[in-house]
Order: sequence, then structure tokens, then C-alpha cells
Amino acid sequence: MIFNSIEFAIFLPIVFGIYWMLQGNIKRQNLFLLVASYFFYGWWDWRFLFLIALSSGVDFIAGQQIYREQDRKKQKYWLWLSLAVNLGMLGFFKYSNFFLENFIEAFTMFGYNFQVERLNIVLPVGISFYTFQTLSYTIDIYKGIMKPAKDPIPFFAYVSFFPQLVAGPIERAFDLLPQINNTRSFNYTKAVDGMRQILWGLFKKVVIADNCAPYVHDIFSGAENLHSPILFVGMTLFTVQLYCDFSGYSDIAIGVARLFGFKLSKNFDYPQFSKSIPEFWSRWHITMTSWFRDYIYMPLIRWKRKGAFKIINIFILFLVIGVWHGAKWTFVLFGLINALLYITQNALSKRNSRFSPEGKGVFLQKAYALIRILFNCFTLILIITFFRADNITHAFHYLGRFFNPENWFVFDIIPRHYLSLRFVFLTSMFFLIYEYFQQGTEYGLELKNKLYRNAGIRWTTYTLMIIFIYYYRGVELDFIYFQF
Repeated sequence: MIFNSIEFAIFLPIVFGIYWMLQGNIKRQNLFLLVASYFFYGWWDWRFLFLIALSSGVDFIAGQQIYREQDRKKQKYWLWLSLAVNLGMLGFFKYSNFFLENFIEAFTMFGYNFQVERLNIVLPVGISFYTFQTLSYTIDIYKGIMKPAKDPIPFFAYVSFFPQLVAGPIERAFDLLPQINNTRSFNYTKAVDGMRQILWGLFKKVVIADNCAPYVHDIFSGAENLHSPILFVGMTLFTVQLYCDFSGYSDIAIGVARLFGFKLSKNFDYPQFSKSIPEFWSRWHITMTSWFRDYIYMPLIRWKRKGAFKIINIFILFLVIGVWHGAKWTFVLFGLINALLYITQNALSKRNSRFSPEGKGVFLQKAYALIRILFNCFTLILIITFFRADNITHAFHYLGRFFNPENWFVFDIIPRHYLSLRFVFLTSMFFLIYEYFQQGTEYGLELKNKLYRNAGIRWTTYTLMIIFIYYYRGVELDFIYFQF
């Protein structure tokens, strides 16, 4: 079941109504929330419910045992059991074929010919997200940051909480679990704000991302016959698609959670307007980057923090981030390129601070900031090509044609109507300009903007967005991050 489907449009109001009918009885509310979440997840494939139940059960027991044991060795045993089960499931379903194929290729290079068929494995939706949630729970108990859950129902509901189950935000137990354990009462203002954020998320997904998708597919699949201008359009549209698709999901998830009385973590902070790669990663998929920072990078820093080890630690961090996104060499290279740029730009920012126009006038400061944003956007557009390409060869061929001077003097017409492409491109650019002026708000439709304090302007905006969502809805597409 996906947010932009008819099934979810029926599911949400029914669950919302029953949930608040149970207000005042926290145990029944949590039990119903768990059942609704399992129904939501099982809609794809009921067999995957056993995986999420196994992950939840193992970590609930492990958390209890880690807290009870006084012997540090025994605590480590339970922690390693949690790591083995969760990472074992993630590794098997996500990376088995990747390692098998590369193992065969490695031996083929030395003259050995293996005939091994690819394993018929379906990647469970959301496994990269809920396994990280449960892992953070046991690790935090081991560190003494939090106490374990006493009741399995709230804990299982925390792991499977349906708004953010399949693509985040990745919630820590010490943030979300207390909200599940505490009594909740309906708040009209928060519910309306939640509906507003859901509308904004749907607009980004249905109107922007899903309408970019066909052109991105056509351009990337036919890149060898296209010239540089249209290749640039393809890269740009995919960057917009990826941002609107993923941040749109987060907006819908946060908005839906608010309808049920929960506050989820902010996951995007207008990252497309970052002035550097380090700033971008502090504003993109915030809950993922903070998870890797706390559970991968910080332990490495405590082990070795100086000299070359600091650089190695950053490369390890981004390598893990790349591999987390998928079992492809393009994601590995995506992570390594980001690491290289992260380290380089951090070093250069300290040396080039003398070029900053601070104190030289507001106009110069804004012009300097805009130039940095545009340069960083162009850098990201190039990097994200590796994210979208089928393989490394495809990525280098695409970029090779893009940078070939001979390909810059022809503007192709791709196999879809040019006027429609122009509409999608202009709509995307208008959306980005709008978001530029909305920086500082939690999401694009938040009422901090003075314009939206006028009821007429507010409701006109809502109506136009609903019309656009209805009129420009295309093929019902999954969210991109479902495959991660």
C-alpha cells in the first residue's frame, strides 16, 4: 500500500476514525495501531510480516537481557545476537546476489567458469529502515542511554509504525517510544497542520516527481543517441524527481503521524540550497545521516581520530552510506565521490574564508551565496547521475557524452511531446524557486509565511494544489526509496 494510492485513501480515514474512538485507552490504541501497521505492511506481501515480527521479537528480548545482565560479556552476547539477526536479514535479502555475481566474475577473470543461477530473492519493502530502528534500540540500551520497553505491544508498534515504516524518517526509540507509551489526545490544530503537510507531500510526489519520471527514463535509457543539452535536462529532472519523491514521502509520513498525535523527526531541510557537500549531507535524509554519524562514524573517531585515520573514517562512513542505498557498484562509487568532495571542501573552506564577502554589503553576500548554491547544485546533479545509472559503464558513457564539446550544439526532441517536457521542466523550476523563499519553515505550506495567514489565499492555494494533483496524476508509481 502506497501513500498515493486509492487503497491508502480508504485505509487512512478508517484507521483514523477507529483510533480516536479508542481515545482514553492507551493499551487498546497501541494494539490497534500495531494491527493497522501490520495490515498496511502486509498489503505488499503478507510473508514479509514474519521478518518484521522476528526483528522486533529478537530486539525486544535482547534489550531486556542487556539491561538485566550485569556481566559486560553477556551484554555483548545479546547485542551481537541483535546485530547478527538484523544485519543477517538485511545482508541476505539485499546483498546476496550482489556478492554472488561479483564472486563469479572474480573467478571468471582467472579462467574459472562457474554456472550459478541468480537467487530468486525479493527485497522486502522498508527492511533497510526498520532494521536500523531496532538496532539503534539495542545499541542505546547497551550504551546505557535508555531503558528497555516493558510491554511488547508498544515496542512492536514502534518498529512497525505505518507512516514511517517503509521509507523513514528513521526514528530512535528514545524519541518515538515514549510518545507511544504516553496517553494521547486529539489536537485539532496539529491535525490540520498534518493534513497541510500531507497535501504538500502529495503535490511533490504526484505533480513533480511522477511527471519527471517518464522523461528521466527516456533520457537515461536513450542517452547514447542524445546530445548534451537534453542530457543536462535529464540529470536535472532526476535530481528534482529524487528530492520531491523522497522528501514528499517524509512530508506525508510526518503529516499522517501528526494526525495520530505523534511528532516525527524532520528529515529534509531544503538540501537543494546547500552551499557545499558537507552542508548538503547535514540537510538531506537527516535521520539516516545522523544514524550513521552516531553508530558508525563516532565509534571510529573514538578509536582513531587524528591524521590519516580521520580521512579514512570519512571514507568508511560514505562507503557505508553508498552501500546502504543498494547492492550496486554505482552506489559504492556514489559514496566514495561524496567522501572525496566532503573532505576536499571541508579543507578548502578553512583556507578560503578570506574570500568571503562578510561585511562587504548585503548584495555581495547574497550574490556570493547564490553562486555557491548554483555551483553545489551542478556538482550534485553530476554526482546523482551515478545514483540513477544502470551501472558504472552507463554512468561514464552518459557523463562522457555530456562533457563532449561536439554534443553541445544540438537540442534533441526526446520520444515524448516537447511541450509537455517544457511544462514539466518549468513546473519543477517554479517549485524550486518557491521552496527557496520558504527556507526556514518545516515544510513548504507551513503558515509561517505571511501570505498564508490570509484565509482566501490559503484556501485558493489548497484548491489549486488539489486540482493539480488530480489533473496531473500519472501512472501510480512507487516511491524511489522503497527499493532501498
